[in-house]
Amino acid sequence: MEKNTSHILGTEKIGKLLLQYSIPAIIGMTLTSIYNIIDSIFIGHGVGPMAIAGLAVSFPLMNLVIAFSTLVSAGGSTIASIRLGQRDQQGATEILSHTFMLCLTNSVLFGIVAFIFLDPILTFFGASADTLPYARSFMQIIILGTPISYTMIGLNNVMRATGYPRKAMLTSMVTVVANIILAPIFIFHLGWGMRGAALATVISQTIGMIWVLNHFMNQESTVHFEKKVWKMKKRIISSIFSIGMSPFLMNASACAIVIVINNSLQSHGGDMAIGAYGIINRLLTLYIMIVLGLTMGMQPIVGYNFGAQNIDRVKQTLRLGIIWGVIITSSGFLICELFPHAVSAIFTDSGELIDIAASGIRICVLMFPFVGAQIVIGNFFQSIGKAKVSIFLSLTRQLLYLLPCLLLFPHWWGVNGIWGSMPVSDALAFITAVGSLLIYIKKIGKQSLAN
Repeated sequence: MEKNTSHILGTEKIGKLLLQYSIPAIIGMTLTSIYNIIDSIFIGHGVGPMAIAGLAVSFPLMNLVIAFSTLVSAGGSTIASIRLGQRDQQGATEILSHTFMLCLTNSVLFGIVAFIFLDPILTFFGASADTLPYARSFMQIIILGTPISYTMIGLNNVMRATGYPRKAMLTSMVTVVANIILAPIFIFHLGWGMRGAALATVISQTIGMIWVLNHFMNQESTVHFEKKVWKMKKRIISSIFSIGMSPFLMNASACAIVIVINNSLQSHGGDMAIGAYGIINRLLTLYIMIVLGLTMGMQPIVGYNFGAQNIDRVKQTLRLGIIWGVIITSSGFLICELFPHAVSAIFTDSGELIDIAASGIRICVLMFPFVGAQIVIGNFFQSIGKAKVSIFLSLTRQLLYLLPCLLLFPHWWGVNGIWGSMPVSDALAFITAVGSLLIYIKKIGKQSLAN
């Protein structure tokens, strides 16, 4: 372990501790987002605007890949940190082995189904005759690499949650550097186009997976693989899925929403509008991933202190997390409002595509500052094992608010109605998250008085 985690998580100053754990996670998640942005930039400039649209059509399927991986990784990492807080070393080791096996099983099953039905899936996701070949070429390689990506994501989250935030950050750094080196070679020099971008991604993830596996094979790691704990237990599987269900549903609902957005954009704006959404999605995802990195840094602190019944430290961590989350998304709001054309031009040389993306992003980010708080609050409930509340908050923005807006607004305002659906749902989701948090704080306050 990088430090005596069982000591510092319960005693170190929260501000210092949150910096120590969040900065590596933020760097890691930022690098992960840059990892995806690099693909978009190289594809946009090396293949063309239709390739950007084809990549955007692939987003729902990539969201599903992430959804099924977080079903295991989020639950496994949360429970592992709680077990360590309870001084249950054996329990944390069992969680590790279950996380590894479930990642492999889920990825193989998902990959088989997705590969067999790839063309119908992509068409349903909004692909046209012009963009389907690009989307297919990219996703065939990505799907074949799902066991690698699942394992890397799942075990890297457990590594971070069990006291190795810097080492987990290095996983992202290694994969990003490898992708930066390989992608331009495969796309430009070898002329492999979309397949080259996907192959660079899978090879980079393979390097990251080897790095993570090496950590857990080391007997000196706080939590490591042990022969005696490989027997799968229904109780543990159920616990992992229960807590992982919240981020799974969040990503699965995001998949459903992107399908609706793509098909609506296809109807009202065509392939170029879908390509513009691909650019907007990549840009906003960068800031969301930074906030998610913050919540990953919060998770072991919150989980440990919640398990140890240090409620005041849990509250302090949450308070700081909300403040930092709002600062992060507010910076995204300012950049996208002030320089929409400049940030859109990073991805393409097409003037038409830049104009559509710049117009859309200024509408999409109107309520973006509040998104940081909403994400932090939702992940807070996940970190303390309140799966039902976390699931509810995960679904409110995507399904309860955004979906109805997407079905109604385009009929009145066309493409601008699609863009406008996002800030409306952001504001409503923020109000819901704050309300849920206040109810919970009031509840634990009454319990403290009763005790």
